[in-house]
Amino acid sequence: MSDVVNKLWGFCHTLRHDGIDYGDYIEQLTYLMFLKMANEKGIDLSKMEYEENKKKVVMDCSWQPFTEKSGTDLLDAFAQIMRALSRQPGLLGDIFTQAMPRFTNPVNLKKVINMIDEEDWSAMEVDVKGAAFEGLLEKSAAEGKKGAGQYFTPRVLINSIVTVMKPDPRAAKEFKICDPACGTSGFLMMAYEWLMKVTKGALDRKDALRIKKQTYFGQELVPRPRRLALMNLFLHGLEPQIYLGDSIYEPERGERYDCILTNPPFGTKGANQAPVRDDFTVSTSNKQLNFIQHVVTILKPGGRAAMVLPDNVLFSDEAGEVFKYLMEDCHVHTLLRLPNGTFTPYSQGVKANVIFFQKGPGTESTWIYDCRTNVPGVTKKDRPLTPAMFTEFEACYGEDPNGRSNRKDLGEEGRFRNFSLSQIKDRNYNLDITWLKDENLEDPNSLPDPQVLAADAITELNACVDELQEILTLIEAEDME
Repeated sequence: MSDVVNKLWGFCHTLRHDGIDYGDYIEQLTYLMFLKMANEKGIDLSKMEYEENKKKVVMDCSWQPFTEKSGTDLLDAFAQIMRALSRQPGLLGDIFTQAMPRFTNPVNLKKVINMIDEEDWSAMEVDVKGAAFEGLLEKSAAEGKKGAGQYFTPRVLINSIVTVMKPDPRAAKEFKICDPACGTSGFLMMAYEWLMKVTKGALDRKDALRIKKQTYFGQELVPRPRRLALMNLFLHGLEPQIYLGDSIYEPERGERYDCILTNPPFGTKGANQAPVRDDFTVSTSNKQLNFIQHVVTILKPGGRAAMVLPDNVLFSDEAGEVFKYLMEDCHVHTLLRLPNGTFTPYSQGVKANVIFFQKGPGTESTWIYDCRTNVPGVTKKDRPLTPAMFTEFEACYGEDPNGRSNRKDLGEEGRFRNFSLSQIKDRNYNLDITWLKDENLEDPNSLPDPQVLAADAITELNACVDELQEILTLIEAEDME
């Protein structure tokens, strides 16, 4: 996949002279890759009907006839395909809503088509469009473009979370899975792929249609990743509902879910004001604390959730209030401290966790697995994130997705410990708990790389700036009164 990404990225520089920036280029690539993969999967796009000027038009949107064109005919055909698909009913029309061709030079368009045509995308054992999208974002991040990683969760981490959460829609007739910050739909896709693995693709007929159309839900604030999410799930044979909008600041729709898997965008700063939500117990402008409250709202009683949260969310000013409320309403049974560098190269200095909880009886104790202390940090080349890093955690978690398996406290020298609610209360509900002695801090030869230390410092400073901004906002509000 990296060779393909390098090839695609290399051509991005050429396209800049054609007025296409890297964001537009990525979007145009996804349209073309969708057409190619639809062809590989046998999806018939040859007779797309739509109405134009009160007349019925039939357009052949399939890959092969399109690729045989050249010159202005090629540009015209691309524009016509975008228009025809955007006017289709249902999911296909939703995917191509407001899709516009950006190519003005047919030679450049032809070159991109040829690059895509050379690959058998469906044969690759990866989410190829997601991987290409993330690979190109990584390239842009390396060039200093901010925000490039906001849609990215490592597939290795997603796989481990899905493995322990067991999002099995066969468990109930109306079982629904949701990611309220879905990006390109990594969690939803891997939840479906997990189901296909455990069932070996053999679903009962009565389950198959329901799972296809009524199981997978998400929300995304930005149109481009939402479009990718719809494409990816469509090519998996699913018809998901991916809402476009702000999960936090818009009124919740009243929908409830059995399983929530999510990684809310990093950074605590929201819209500099607390959302006006009657269902939020704690009023705060902290984005991730609001996501916690939102997830509690949209979970069904007995439903389970896994959320990725940075360390600073565990001990920010209002965190104690939010986690107190969370532990009263939910069984917060497990917290996984992720290895340093898990989100390399996008947010290398961010230290993060995954918190697992079930809506229902309150928390009596919380188990914490430390996958960070005395573990060498993740790097892009020398030590990438691997499934083996989470093998012991998955074994400690146990078979029960609601965290009620028989578990063993491994003691002060082990990585898996249990902390009672009274211990957590004594810490003002701060779950940033460590007990292992960090050997790296005492050995000057084992200190992290300078860029990691610098990234850590920047992360802490940004958190301080966010807190100071909130204080300033409060002071200004009081002055206005």
